[in-house]
Amino acid sequence: MRKVLLYSLLLVTGLVASQILPPVDLIDWPVRFLTMVALSFIMIHVGYEFEIDKTRPRQYLWDYIVAGTAAAFPWIFCALYFIYVMAPPELWSHGDLWRESLLESRFASPTSAGVLFSMLAAAGLAATWVFKKARILAIFDDLDTILFMIPLKIMMVGMKWQLIIIVTVIFTLLWMAWRYLHQIRLPVRWPFVLSYAVLIAAASEAIYLLSKSIDASVPIHLEVLLPAFVLGCMMARPAGADPHRDDATEGSEQGPESAAEQRVSTIVSACFMVLVGLSMPSVFGTGAASAAVEYHALPYEGVSAEIMTQKATMPSPGMIAFHVLMITLIGNLGKMFPAFCYRREATIRERLALSVAMFPRGEVGAGVLVVSIGYGIGGPALTVAVLSLAFNLLATGLFILIVKRLLRSDGGLTTEPERA
Repeated sequence: MRKVLLYSLLLVTGLVASQILPPVDLIDWPVRFLTMVALSFIMIHVGYEFEIDKTRPRQYLWDYIVAGTAAAFPWIFCALYFIYVMAPPELWSHGDLWRESLLESRFASPTSAGVLFSMLAAAGLAATWVFKKARILAIFDDLDTILFMIPLKIMMVGMKWQLIIIVTVIFTLLWMAWRYLHQIRLPVRWPFVLSYAVLIAAASEAIYLLSKSIDASVPIHLEVLLPAFVLGCMMARPAGADPHRDDATEGSEQGPESAAEQRVSTIVSACFMVLVGLSMPSVFGTGAASAAVEYHALPYEGVSAEIMTQKATMPSPGMIAFHVLMITLIGNLGKMFPAFCYRREATIRERLALSVAMFPRGEVGAGVLVVSIGYGIGGPALTVAVLSLAFNLLATGLFILIVKRLLRSDGGLTTEPERA
């Protein structure tokens, strides 16, 4: 677990630095781009090791449904908390409050695939049923996050052609991963994979900036996670290569098993942990809180200034801490549905471990909060969301430790068994 501890310390370092460094574009843009590059590198390797049983398509449909609950339940639970616990009763039925809360609470939905896979592999769990199932659910979880954002954006800015493009690209990429699984011969050594990662991140950023120049209200933001994962799925493995050979080795990384490849993958994962921490929105200063005050000075239609002031007033530090704890608890509770599924495939301990493995949040959730701030949304609820995301990020190492403890059976870890 030494590498898990190292990664946890790097996450904390990045998170602390995100609150100290000045929030200026000169720093923010390079951090965002480098985070996308590192995530792309990790996800290419995840796709490279991914296996699909094409004789069981219905199983993947069920996996998608389960992942959908893991994305929807935290979202719904947190939105209801923001509305019925943190907002004045006079606003409970107001449409503007529902739109804001539904967008703010999306931060709780996406599991951080890059953090999850790096941590589980570092703990020596890559050979387990939990890792193999979490790999599928986390990808689908993030897909659902993107798809769920579409109706929210329609609520905010109306129906736009850009949203149709996003859906079309998503389903095209999924079809390509299915059709060309490990069939396209491309170099798989780390310099080439890093080049692919840079190109994917650059293309994503270029599309975003170009579409933003056309219509700033709905830029096309394609997360690098899916195209990077699909590229890895399509890459053919060299003859005789077995990327799963070292799966059960603690500290192993996804990707080719040679010592040089593993060393570079470890460096990239370590950098990614720092970058994820640095990607967190600022809680104080010119971040979420100050943006919120300016927004909530503008009253809702038909709502008195007194009620709006009450909504925008920041609770005491003790109440903020209580709300952060509750949002974190109910958000993670929403991730527990997989524990009730897969009864024919896994034991109750494995299913509980799978649910806990879905807890880590990171760069995608932070991206949702940045989108919220971009729409002028804020106030106490957004501050609680940012702090909850940071708190959940700090607890990532603990989550992985719980997963490993749950998987201990008779002094050893349970790897993927033969089950009916």
